[in-house]
Amino acid sequence: MDENLLSHINSPEDLKKLSEDKLPQVCRELREFIIDAVSNNPGHLGASLGVVELTVALHYVFNTPDDKLIWDVGHQAYGHKILTGRREQFHLNRKYKGISGFPRMDESEYDAFGVGHSSTSISAALGMAMAAQMENNPNRHHIAVIGDGAMGGGMALEALNSAGCLNPNLLVILNDNGIAIDKSVGAIKDYLADIVTSKVYNKLKDKVWLMLGGGTKYGSNTRAIVKQVGNAVKGSILKRSNLFEAFNFRYFGPVDGNDVIRLTKLLGDLKNIPGPKLLHIITTKGKGLPEAEKEPTVFHAPPGAFDTKTGKLVKEKQDKNKPPKYQEVFGKTIIELAEKNEKIIGITPAMPTGSSLDLMMQQMPGRAFDVGIAEQHAVTFAAGMATQGYIPFCNIYSTFMQRAYDQTIHDVALQKLNVVFCLDRAGLVGEDGPTHHGAFDLAYLRSIPNITIAAPMNEKELRDMMYTAQLPGKGAFVIRYPRGRVVSSGWKTPFAEMETGKGQMVREGSDIMIITIGHTGNFALKACERLDREGISAALFNVRFLKPLDEDALHGIFKKYDQIITVEDGTVKGGLGSAVLEFMSDNGYQATVTRLGIPDRFIGQGTQEELFRECGFDSDGIIKTVKKMLDRS
Repeated sequence: MDENLLSHINSPEDLKKLSEDKLPQVCRELREFIIDAVSNNPGHLGASLGVVELTVALHYVFNTPDDKLIWDVGHQAYGHKILTGRREQFHLNRKYKGISGFPRMDESEYDAFGVGHSSTSISAALGMAMAAQMENNPNRHHIAVIGDGAMGGGMALEALNSAGCLNPNLLVILNDNGIAIDKSVGAIKDYLADIVTSKVYNKLKDKVWLMLGGGTKYGSNTRAIVKQVGNAVKGSILKRSNLFEAFNFRYFGPVDGNDVIRLTKLLGDLKNIPGPKLLHIITTKGKGLPEAEKEPTVFHAPPGAFDTKTGKLVKEKQDKNKPPKYQEVFGKTIIELAEKNEKIIGITPAMPTGSSLDLMMQQMPGRAFDVGIAEQHAVTFAAGMATQGYIPFCNIYSTFMQRAYDQTIHDVALQKLNVVFCLDRAGLVGEDGPTHHGAFDLAYLRSIPNITIAAPMNEKELRDMMYTAQLPGKGAFVIRYPRGRVVSSGWKTPFAEMETGKGQMVREGSDIMIITIGHTGNFALKACERLDREGISAALFNVRFLKPLDEDALHGIFKKYDQIITVEDGTVKGGLGSAVLEFMSDNGYQATVTRLGIPDRFIGQGTQEELFRECGFDSDGIIKTVKKMLDRS
């Protein structure tokens, strides 16, 4: 039996000590290590399995960390982390106080750029490459690995456009596996498929392999060969001209991205070619795990434990009384509403399964659109439909909505258009960490005129908010809700219109007032019930709408209570607590107001419960705050 090689690799320098013929064994061991680790500690599996060979080849050929390697999104970076000194810590991947599931600059010198959102790699690598030019360092290489549908993001195309006229020492590796989380969509996906299936192009590709990367290094002749091949490529190889050549990139591919020996030889040759280059590789998402190859969407991030040999998910015992997720309530409700209102449209930027908009796409395929990883486009696309009398429900994860802030202001709110924004994964999402927490939506949206901001405490409120948002004259309407399950409230009741800007007094109390928004009201309700048993009478007001605020109710609250706590699962800077303080100041009230929410810092990864506790707005944190305030008074 061959000696285990991976156990001796603690850095790329250790990898480089191996002969090239040992690399396939390293790949097998690395793939097995990732599968074993993720089988009991869920994470982003499929993309990392697909780029095992690429990861090994990159660290074998290039001089990282001096050469800069940037992984787009970061879903595919598990192998990179394991080869760069974090193998022994990998069992803490995505765990509280452990290592991040994404590359982070403060975690390792090998993580050249912090990532988590899509389509950023080329811009970052270009910035580093231009810095190297300015420092007269022509030998440093800059590699952007972009895949999982990220090339369709507008920012990636902006970066290609810029790089093509700056002539940087930049290598873009397009990891083409045909899928992001869900199946990739759009004309770029179709264009890449044309390249992969073009018989003429692939015939030339085979000729290129004989000349470059097929076993012979040309050294000083490489540039001449590339020029010869480049001129041929610019001919009528495809029905359409080469997109990347049009951006002044030298294009290589498509090649097998799961052949480590071939990749190693090709990358070694590409090091000798100056200027912007793009290598198009074809990989299999989930490679090496049968079920992951068969079900790439499920195994992008498997929902639980699975068998390491077959990939079969370990079935958990089903609890028939378990309430639905907010996402499920959204997915079923939009179908109900769309059946009654033919003007309702569903839109999502590449998150149909995660958001449950896939249910509408299956049942009403002509009325639900996945526009790809393009949040800015999604919002303005929705605005365009709204000008024609349609009512788009634009479902975007809260953290990704940040990328469409200008479009929300300029194209929707300013023009008073009826676009309904359903912001999924609002608040602390858990193990994905700071790049994915929906911490800022309440604060960054509250300052925008002509916009309504609502957050449901349970599934009944979510359904009624969605119903209300599609009624005539509602304008821009935001509904934000967290990742996870609702607290059941008998949601299968008829829809009811909510009075915009009106909250609900959940319970009366004499000692202190707790004001909440959204799902955090459930934490506060539990806290109030526990406080009752200790003789403390706490009132609870579910504000429901951050904008407009229920000012009538707030007047009553400030007249009765001098001890007030606000609770929100968003940043305390600018959200509900800030709005209540502004109201108090504007109206001349005097009270002690304590704000609970996400503190003014970036919160790491961990389970949602661990992070709620850290931020102090779980039930225990609320009780502790109540007692402290009452002791002071």
